[in-house]
Amino acid sequence: MDFQHTEEQRLLADAVSRLLERSYDFEARKTIVSSSDGFSPSLWRDLASMGLLSLPFAADDGGFGGGAVDLFAPMQAFGAALLVEPFASTLAPAGRLVATLGTREQRAAVVPRIVDGSMKLAFAHVETQLRHSLDGIATTASPVDGGWRLSGQKRMVLHAPMADALVVTARVADGPGAAEEVGVFVVDSHRTGVAMKTFRTVDDLRAADVWFHDVVLDADARLAGPADDARPAIEEAVDFAAALGCAEAVGAIDSANRATLEYLKTRRQFGVAIGSFQALQHRMVDMTIHAEQARSMALLACAKVDAAARGEIDGAERARIVSAAKVLVGTACRHVGQEAIQLHGGMGMTIEMKISHTFKRLTMLVQQFGDVDHHLDRFARA
Repeated sequence: MDFQHTEEQRLLADAVSRLLERSYDFEARKTIVSSSDGFSPSLWRDLASMGLLSLPFAADDGGFGGGAVDLFAPMQAFGAALLVEPFASTLAPAGRLVATLGTREQRAAVVPRIVDGSMKLAFAHVETQLRHSLDGIATTASPVDGGWRLSGQKRMVLHAPMADALVVTARVADGPGAAEEVGVFVVDSHRTGVAMKTFRTVDDLRAADVWFHDVVLDADARLAGPADDARPAIEEAVDFAAALGCAEAVGAIDSANRATLEYLKTRRQFGVAIGSFQALQHRMVDMTIHAEQARSMALLACAKVDAAARGEIDGAERARIVSAAKVLVGTACRHVGQEAIQLHGGMGMTIEMKISHTFKRLTMLVQQFGDVDHHLDRFARA
């Protein structure tokens, strides 16, 4: 398989890297993280003006018709910069579900606003008792005259505090005795009955626990209408997001390796740079091997997600490769993150050094959309 980026992909990656180098260094990020918004509105406008927010959407909806492979290089750059903006949350799984489940009218109401940067989304799915099975969703959407009544609670909704709308999963029963389905609903974040408890995650993202207290929604709030079970689409959207998360992790791993190598070259002990010690060189080589393996598997996962979207492979093959990537990339995140901290010594634990924040991001990326144990089990069952 050819893992080389196209000329257009390389040019886009270079443009993103230059933007982040100019306006998103570590000191700028610390200012953004401590701000009341928790993200940079100006950078968000820049990402929209570059066309990044339009990449994965169909041309008919105002996008470029790209896929996960086209987003690989930007996600790498975002991982290296430790981006806190809601880029991935807006595009996947939330935006992906709008694109795959929404009617023409629903897509027309949402996608152009995502593309121009005026709408940010968050995926409200995780619940207290819900692990990784879609059968355990407790949030309910009940049919009422001319619409729906949404009730329940979602936990750990990343970027919910800054989202304009939430893409919510809920159980649906269309009348007495009807088989329960899982539906997906687009809910205005400020709609009556929506309440949030906001907080900052360990890797400096903004998140919230969200309560839906008998929220009344219009009939068209449900994507794809009342007849379709959304489980397959949710699984596809989560796999798409997991593949992008692997790409982001590769960028963070590369950043950790570069910082560690630079530290080994400059930190002196016993009159010489500690990078001259053979034992530390061996550990650095192991970190580099993990990085290259993670890069290859992340690219493969993105390619398989795109192939499944084109109908070239089935969903089972897509899920198998994504799980394999999550296992290998997750293992690399843990190994590189821990080694980077140890090789930096006590300095690696301080908040003044970027490596400590990179370690936190790597730790969280391992857990997002299923940890290593979950995906190892899913791979074994595939």
